[in-house]
Amino acid sequence: MRKGAMILGIALVCLFAACGAGSGAQTWTEPFNDPGDWQLSSDAAADVTIAEGQLVITVRQPGQVAWASAGRIYQDFALRVEATQIAGPLNNEYGILIRMQGDEDFYVFSISGDGYARVARYTEGRWTLLSNDWFLHEAIVHGAATNILDIAADGADFTFRVNEQTVATVTDAALTQGDLGVYAGAFEEPGVVIAFDNLHVEPLP
Repeated sequence: MRKGAMILGIALVCLFAACGAGSGAQTWTEPFNDPGDWQLSSDAAADVTIAEGQLVITVRQPGQVAWASAGRIYQDFALRVEATQIAGPLNNEYGILIRMQGDEDFYVFSISGDGYARVARYTEGRWTLLSNDWFLHEAIVHGAATNILDIAADGADFTFRVNEQTVATVTDAALTQGDLGVYAGAFEEPGVVIAFDNLHVEPLP
């Protein structure tokens, strides 16, 4: 199984300067019943939409990613979201973006349909791995299934869980606050469809 690096700048769905600038310093539950502050867009490469109470990302071309950010700034928080692969190849990537400083600086927690995970930071075109690169983990349910992703961000300390199991713990002090987002990407094969539902965020004391 070979994974590639997430390719950025090709299928950006949310123009970050246009996203809502609302504060995230409060508990927030997102049922995805309407777009709210989420920026939704479509082009030849990908589509992001709100449909039937879910945020659905469809990646139509290989080597592409698409995401949307929430327009809510958090510092220390606990986040949970349900992510379901609806269609497409298992060799894919999807997950959560946190402490986003626009589209050039953020942390990403990624899993794949064939059971791999990684944690990394993206900074001005350069990747820094904070975990092993695409490591297999038994907590991840393969294929067309739902995985519950959890992140606890407390200062420089991060805990990443899938389906109630800790997948990685890392320490990095580079980013202290920022926006939240969800994303999906395709590697060699297109047709990746991921649905996100029941996003819940609580600020940590």
